[in-house]
Amino acid sequence: MELIEILIVEDERKIADTLKFGLDEMGFKVDVAYDGKLGYHLFCAKDFDLIILDINLPGMNGYDLCKAIRSRNERIPVLMLTSMSALNDKVEGYESGADDYMVKPFEFKELVLKIRSLLKRTLSPGVPIGNLLKAADLEMNLDNNEVKRSGRTISLTAKEFQLLEYLLRNKNRLVSRVDIAINVWDVDFETNTNVIDVYISYLRNKVDKPFDLKLIQTHIGMGYILKDH
Repeated sequence: MELIEILIVEDERKIADTLKFGLDEMGFKVDVAYDGKLGYHLFCAKDFDLIILDINLPGMNGYDLCKAIRSRNERIPVLMLTSMSALNDKVEGYESGADDYMVKPFEFKELVLKIRSLLKRTLSPGVPIGNLLKAADLEMNLDNNEVKRSGRTISLTAKEFQLLEYLLRNKNRLVSRVDIAINVWDVDFETNTNVIDVYISYLRNKVDKPFDLKLIQTHIGMGYILKDH
């Protein structure tokens, strides 16, 4: 099954690299360009499904880049992601050919929602758009909040679902209790309580206990890892 390919054109490397990491974890295939000219060359060289671009770019600004993209491809979704929030900037962005416009700072989840919405307009039905997380025979569908293992539906509470989603996004990677506390609970969560261990136990009872293959593993004193066997 082919992955959805996204091009990010963003000169702030920290933002670009963070976006790439997050979208890669969601199952997209992401290329990054740190200036407008390189972004245009990459666009011409590969078939992308969606473009995310900044406006203030070296080499070629986002408006000109968007126009150049539109001259070659009228249908590809283009999302402008910029700190320029004035109405005139937005108008110019849309007039350059952008399909959507987001202002920094932004919530990653909102960005993902916009990406999915844009992709649904252009992709054929049934093409995955980063809404299905898998490990071995375990599947999590983020569209309908359904979890299945070996075809069997697993009922989870909201917090169990959040915890499993975080483990799936970081499958085959050891995550500490602090990682979980920050990303699943509030950042000021009291990490010396045993609530994380309790919820890991809840998950194991539902996701692992009824099955021969155990996915969630404990590394004593270090954290947890969900193995994609």
